[in-house]
Amino acid sequence: MPKWVDVRERMTAAAMERAGYVRRAVRAAGSERDELVLGAKTVIAAMAAWVLARYLLPPAVSTFAPFTALLALQATVYRSVRDCVQYLLAVAAGATLAATLAAVAGIHGWTFGLLTLLALCVGRIERFGRQGTQVAIVGFFAFSSGQGQIGYIGHLAGSVGIGALCGLAAHLVLAPARHARHRQQAVADLCTMMSERLDDLADTLETSDPDRERLDRWRRDGRLLSAECERIRQGIEAEIENGHLNPRRSIEGADRALIRAREAITVAERGTDHLRSMTRTLHHALDGRELSGLPTSFRPDYGAVLRALASAMREIGRTSPTDRDRLDERIDEAAGTLDLVNRRERTAADASPSVHALQGTLLTDAARLLADLRSGRQALTGVS
Repeated sequence: MPKWVDVRERMTAAAMERAGYVRRAVRAAGSERDELVLGAKTVIAAMAAWVLARYLLPPAVSTFAPFTALLALQATVYRSVRDCVQYLLAVAAGATLAATLAAVAGIHGWTFGLLTLLALCVGRIERFGRQGTQVAIVGFFAFSSGQGQIGYIGHLAGSVGIGALCGLAAHLVLAPARHARHRQQAVADLCTMMSERLDDLADTLETSDPDRERLDRWRRDGRLLSAECERIRQGIEAEIENGHLNPRRSIEGADRALIRAREAITVAERGTDHLRSMTRTLHHALDGRELSGLPTSFRPDYGAVLRALASAMREIGRTSPTDRDRLDERIDEAAGTLDLVNRRERTAADASPSVHALQGTLLTDAARLLADLRSGRQALTGVS
């Protein structure tokens, strides 16, 4: 009985999760609505392709129509056209091989083996992309079911054409939505989160009693932050692809905005590594008692460096075009403060080797983050 209860609870939880997914898709635009709309278009296109193929062509080839409609409906119009063209080329190659072998050598076991070998070799051609295996699959159908006859191959080509037209027509009637602003805002939110983390690190370093629980939480969240960077980057790349061949109009300057967002997320990804290194260093220093041995002058000075870096990070993540003068001011402020801290650290009284190593590690992380911000400044201002 407990097993049935557990299964029922899991089924209930899964049903509630799907219901929530549908509610979120209906309420607001986003990836969930896009997936729901794509699913609905796929069902309609596959059904229309099957009905037309059954009405116009022999039943033996009608299955190819809805299958092609599925291939022709990808997340973006560009990907749909690309996969559809690759599949059509694979169909032509497989059907040609089957017809040629059947006409020249007949239908035999050894000719089927030769067909398989040739189809696998041809399918490895790069131009077929992910549809390379379809050369062999279509060849099998044309050779076995159609006996290599031209009539069957013509009907098969007609079924594939119907599926491709139905799938692409669904995209043209209701093209995928454009989300340039959403991608920009995601980058801005991430950069703001990272700048707030830098400010918090500065506060933690300056306090006489650092919050160990906060450092533990930040260290655990480091991987999640890196994963969020990767997710946002994939979304930006998908949106750039979504702009190709998409008949739906987008906001003015969307292409340039997405390029800026891609450059900004590159800076954020690199900055995440340095941020995780700082957090890890402070966590180890707190455990080893080195943090309490830092000179009193170093703490506020290094905190000022982190706050200047946080301000530059926030500026890089802005959704509006980058203001070069303002970004230069933020980066120059961070560089000047970092140089000042370096000079003071070199001229300070000798500290213990562990404390000196801690200072050097923190300053190195800050210098690397500053170098990435400078690199990002050049890329962003060039795009703007």
